[in-house]
Amino acid sequence: MKYGVVVFPGSNCDRDMQDALQNDLGKEVVMLWHKDKDISMFTTNDCIVLPGGFSYGDYLRCGAIARFSPMMQSVIEFANKGGKVLGVCNGFQILCESALLPGVLLQNANQQFICKNIFIKNANSSALKIPIAHGDGRYYADDITLNDLEKNNQIIFHYCDEAGNIDAAFNPNGAVRNIAGIRNKEGNVFGMMPHPERATSKALNNLDGIKVFELLGLN
Repeated sequence: MKYGVVVFPGSNCDRDMQDALQNDLGKEVVMLWHKDKDISMFTTNDCIVLPGGFSYGDYLRCGAIARFSPMMQSVIEFANKGGKVLGVCNGFQILCESALLPGVLLQNANQQFICKNIFIKNANSSALKIPIAHGDGRYYADDITLNDLEKNNQIIFHYCDEAGNIDAAFNPNGAVRNIAGIRNKEGNVFGMMPHPERATSKALNNLDGIKVFELLGLN
């Protein structure tokens, strides 16, 4: 699987993602500038990554301006054809603004920027320690959408404690139903607030991020 990492003005995790994918997962990575359009070098077996940061300064709304960049038009077409797309943090916000994923990311419930290690899990994993760093990470959707996400197994990660207990007490940002990440119905577009690329190095004594890529089938 080959990866493309999109670089927007204000991206600040693009090189972290490149380093994790190339050096820790041994993948081929192509950096993609936001003003370019050509992603013909990728097939639907490859993956385009939207990294964290503050695309276009988040001056209008997180991810709202990036949604209209030339590269995102190509990414939307790529996703609609079945290509794999992963959005992390600001990338998750962009996917929601682009309607590739349902819902929206709102300001953290405590109205503060949060940067720390937290725990997440999905149906096939124990608790994974993954860093977060965001001020607008509170996932929200209406009850109809949330019920559909649960019914279709589209919630890929919940916030939990170290033992894997899912409870509001372990939810760092107030996300509805403790949601840390979701996928689309087709299963090829993924969005999550925690940063798996910051947990793939032995030097950081944390390889749980590699397990995230494996669980999503992006390894």
